[in-house]
Amino acid sequence: MNILEVKDLCKTYIVNKRQNNVLKNINFAIGEGEMVAVMGPSGSGKSTLLYVVSGMDHLTAGEVSFCGKNIAQMGERELADLRLDEMGFIFQRMYMLKNLTILDNIILPATQSKKLREPRRETARRGQDFMRRLGIIDIAGNDINEVSGGQLQRACICRSMINGPKMIFADESTGALNRASSDEVMEELVKLNSGGSTIMLVTHDVKVAAKCKRVMYIVDGNIKGEFDLSDCSTQMRERERALNNWLLELGW
Repeated sequence: MNILEVKDLCKTYIVNKRQNNVLKNINFAIGEGEMVAVMGPSGSGKSTLLYVVSGMDHLTAGEVSFCGKNIAQMGERELADLRLDEMGFIFQRMYMLKNLTILDNIILPATQSKKLREPRRETARRGQDFMRRLGIIDIAGNDINEVSGGQLQRACICRSMINGPKMIFADESTGALNRASSDEVMEELVKLNSGGSTIMLVTHDVKVAAKCKRVMYIVDGNIKGEFDLSDCSTQMRERERALNNWLLELGW
């Protein structure tokens, strides 16, 4: 079953009265439980693609179906509820409120959800459970400026899961981290995916993309190719080598 289906997607910006066609006739689908990476050079449209298919930005033409719903036909309020209740987001910049503790930041989306309607005590317990699973329960009461970048990004993963989303969207979620922290964060995302979570992530890092099941390569707003890693070796060096060779063939 496909969670996300994209057909003939186009995105155009008007800049100084000139058309900038950022995405051109994009077609792909992501099945339930898949972990798919989007790669491409800077300015290729990969982040724009993630924003459009998740309803954070409007498409110009085409169709985006999320769990059978055409998001192009939704109003702003309906889209906001869909993003809050059915989608999780992780960004390169770890947006959190400075006046809240780490735990309060994690559970904030749940307090705004109309779907859950649970006592705050239960929401806090679930937030603590996620933190415990990701090894950061000891920073639950800390302010955001009292923790490391890796800890903060793992807290963002907890927040992305708090409303039980059908799919997680990650935009360069390891881009601001050192290699050790990046590996830790990717390990948690892989665990989530192994547990059934569907993930679409944008990355420029071959080591990150090699942990996914499939990689889409986008250039100048077009998907130039896809690489299926599901039949590749489980050894990460072999997966990275195979992916890197494929990317070089495409002009990486």
